[in-house]
Amino acid sequence: MKYETVMGLEVHVELSTESKLFCSCSAKFGAQANENVCPACCGMPGMPAVLNKKAVELGIAAALLTNSEITPIMSFDKKSYYYPDLPTGYQITQWFSPICTNGWIEIDTENGEKKIITLKQIHIEEDAGKLVHDPYTGATLVDYNRASVPLVEIVSNPDFRTADEVVAYLEKLRSLLSFAGVSDCKMQEGSMRCDVNISVREEGSNILGTRIEIKNMNSLKAITRAIEYESWRQINALETGDEILVQQTRRWDDDRGETYSMRTKETAADYRYFPNPELMPVHLDEKLIDSVRAALPETAQAMFMRMTLELGLPEYDSKIITSSRNLSRIFNETFKYINNAKEISNWIIGDLLGVANAAGITEEDINIDCEKFASLIKLVEEKTINRATGKKVLVAVIEEGIDPAAYVSEHGLGMVADTGLLDNAIKEVVAENEKSVADYHSGKDKALGFLVGQVMRKTQGKADPQAVNEMLLKELNAEK
Repeated sequence: MKYETVMGLEVHVELSTESKLFCSCSAKFGAQANENVCPACCGMPGMPAVLNKKAVELGIAAALLTNSEITPIMSFDKKSYYYPDLPTGYQITQWFSPICTNGWIEIDTENGEKKIITLKQIHIEEDAGKLVHDPYTGATLVDYNRASVPLVEIVSNPDFRTADEVVAYLEKLRSLLSFAGVSDCKMQEGSMRCDVNISVREEGSNILGTRIEIKNMNSLKAITRAIEYESWRQINALETGDEILVQQTRRWDDDRGETYSMRTKETAADYRYFPNPELMPVHLDEKLIDSVRAALPETAQAMFMRMTLELGLPEYDSKIITSSRNLSRIFNETFKYINNAKEISNWIIGDLLGVANAAGITEEDINIDCEKFASLIKLVEEKTINRATGKKVLVAVIEEGIDPAAYVSEHGLGMVADTGLLDNAIKEVVAENEKSVADYHSGKDKALGFLVGQVMRKTQGKADPQAVNEMLLKELNAEK
């Protein structure tokens, strides 16, 4: 018998605000435990919630990016479910009137076709804190820094059939939201997390199977493995007559490569939603929506098309650059100073990323003055310095913020322009390396590369490699 896997996703995305959703505490990641807390986000009595306007604007941006219908009047509710890492004992969320509904996102499937994934709704809510389990004492500690950090939960309909579709959707969502500055979507930091609701049924059936929720996934690789395992587990249960009758929430164990049960799955009645009397409904008028729409930047897809069709870049280059909001920013800003898209792309992909990787800097954390970056590229283009020297100067630009032209002048890094000096260096290398010269004449191509390297060493790396190559060939061929 053939089976079909059916999935829907609940994606939690923390919003890029300076402060939390209902107080002025910092929402930034990486602080010391319980550093960013106050009486309000600690759940102290008599501390009313005050809504963060920026979070609402970012919620509207998420709605626009996902083609959703924005609710004219949204409201907040209390989700009366015990959260050990929320000191109030309830979560402030949106149930009765979320910020938007009925959206959609187009993805590219593994067979190259387009597919529309429909969204049930997006709602704004506060994040929970973090539980830290001490393996030595057996105690559980609570860090409230993340408690009340604003997020949007993006709830899809059960439109997914494969793990590849899920990954394509998450990558598309991450691209849309990070490019617009709605969230940094750093899954490794928990600012983008995913719950997978999965069931299996006989192929061709319209009846959904019993839904299992896999909770709090924050790695695309782990999500793929968890879907494959859970799909196999449920199909195996059906094949052996062990029907899955009870909804469950399960957790993924990455080391063991399997899911395990946490609890039975709650329903809306278990959460006992009721309107939050401390927060008044919010009217989302057209003026506010239009201002958010006007502030939205170019999307990754639009930039990809512009780079390939208008600027003539290869799709490979465009894909790498538009995979990161920061790399796209660096490209666009550098292009203002030097009108050579391919050369900028070569430097970003071949050199800037290499320097960043060597220093352990992520793509989104690369910080470079784009005017100075353009100046460096021009120095190489104009053959003031060669490419190898340019890479060394690039490190100084990133680490010290130096002016490339001044740095090259002060350190005497300009290329050797005196053909007489270069000719003398070549003659010396030929005279000192008779075996390599003989190897070249016998047809060993590697010998030429060795001789070029020796000339570059004599000129302290300041010669133009192309000029060295041409002059050396002329000298070697004259010897025959």
